[in-house]
Amino acid sequence: MNDLLPRLLHFQPSLLVTLTHDALHVVLAVAILTIGWWLSNRVGASFAKLLAHTRADPTLAPMLAALGTWAVRVLVFIVALSEVGIATASVLAVLGAAGLAIGLALQGTLQNIAAGMMLLMLRPFRVGDVIEGSGAVAGIVREVGLFTTRIERSDGNLVFVPNSQIWSNPVINYSSSGTQRIEIEVGLAQRKDVDAAIGELKKLVADEPRVLTGSTLAPMVTVADYPDKGGATLRIAAWVRTPDASLTSGDLQSHAQAALEEAGCPVAA
Repeated sequence: MNDLLPRLLHFQPSLLVTLTHDALHVVLAVAILTIGWWLSNRVGASFAKLLAHTRADPTLAPMLAALGTWAVRVLVFIVALSEVGIATASVLAVLGAAGLAIGLALQGTLQNIAAGMMLLMLRPFRVGDVIEGSGAVAGIVREVGLFTTRIERSDGNLVFVPNSQIWSNPVINYSSSGTQRIEIEVGLAQRKDVDAAIGELKKLVADEPRVLTGSTLAPMVTVADYPDKGGATLRIAAWVRTPDASLTSGDLQSHAQAALEEAGCPVAA
């Protein structure tokens, strides 16, 4: 008992040094994770911006940016583990075993990633194409991601469809046959004429032979905006063959204004 106090006094400095050393490594590991996570986001954003200024397919850009982001994050995580003294070889072995178990539990998620890769490599459709099928909601493809494909329906709502659902089912690509959507906006002077004007524009579009019809390519006439100064802005969205796009757009614009004036719905100046 008489020797206990001297031993504690002798042991305390070395314990303090050890704790300080370990705390420093933990702080460095946290700093590495924090900075690395920020850096991964910057890398992903820079990669996406760089691809946007090139001729890279817009379908491929979001996935490449996501892969770059997660590659940096995995590397940062391994460096942080090394900083706290954990053998990365053992960790990788454990992660490999855990990854196998997680992979079996998340088969659907992995299928979506694999399907996304196949969609990007084989390119059955691209961003901007109009698709429809038992595995895809009818609409315009806006983005093919790691897990889901973002599709804009004809009513303007976005739908996120799992990649595996699209890949494993037949899909019709209307854009491959040379179709294109055109949009025309017409301003109304009086807001009270909206319903009558929409009816007139629907008749106009229905009588236009160059406008395509069908459940997926059906034309739409909607209210685009209600300006503060009064009146309303109507939008015609229709699908036509690509060679007819420019002429049909101009013709519908002029015919729409004339039809509204004739129906007693003044057009905004």
